[in-house]
Amino acid sequence: MKKITLLITTLLLAGIAATAQTSSRWGITAGVNYNEVHFKQTDIMPAKRMWGPQVGITGEMNFGGIGFGVEGALLYTLKQGKLNYGDRTAWSSMGYGNETVSMHYIDVPLHLKFKYRRLNGLEDTFKPMVFVGPQFSFLPYASHKKLNSYPPVNVYLDMGAGFELFNRWQLRAGYNFSVGQSFHTKILDDNVAKNRTWYVNLTWFLK
Repeated sequence: MKKITLLITTLLLAGIAATAQTSSRWGITAGVNYNEVHFKQTDIMPAKRMWGPQVGITGEMNFGGIGFGVEGALLYTLKQGKLNYGDRTAWSSMGYGNETVSMHYIDVPLHLKFKYRRLNGLEDTFKPMVFVGPQFSFLPYASHKKLNSYPPVNVYLDMGAGFELFNRWQLRAGYNFSVGQSFHTKILDDNVAKNRTWYVNLTWFLK
């Protein structure tokens, strides 16, 4: 998986360099995510999915006429999970019970994107699209650091689909999952957790 992520990243950077003279634009992005904290040991404790916000800026560069392009973004994303530490004596003895784990990320997704443009004139109103690529997530703050150890950077594989309206709005739904660990518990340090996240966002491009 790491080799695949590295290959996609290399292709994206090559694409960005090759398309430096093509059309580019920036937009404002906002949305929500629905995150699952998934433990490698699935029976370690009950975990409940939770919602979180997402907001930031997105930029894209497009190849002329073909439909392929590249995009990147700088996003603030809050990923959360509700974990019942109280189900295990190791934590309940310290007074912990049903706790919300919050991870505040600065996300940098890099995507290869394809927008289908051959719609007999309808493409000025509606264009379907798909995208895939790595996402690098930097963690400036997380809750419950007495319970968990968090890596400062997490790598995800990100993919999804959506559509563009009136050459200005892009609505998309996507899914990403962490390639490495998102955190591990300190007391039972072989319990590795990974984020698995569904999201929906909307981007309004400035031109």
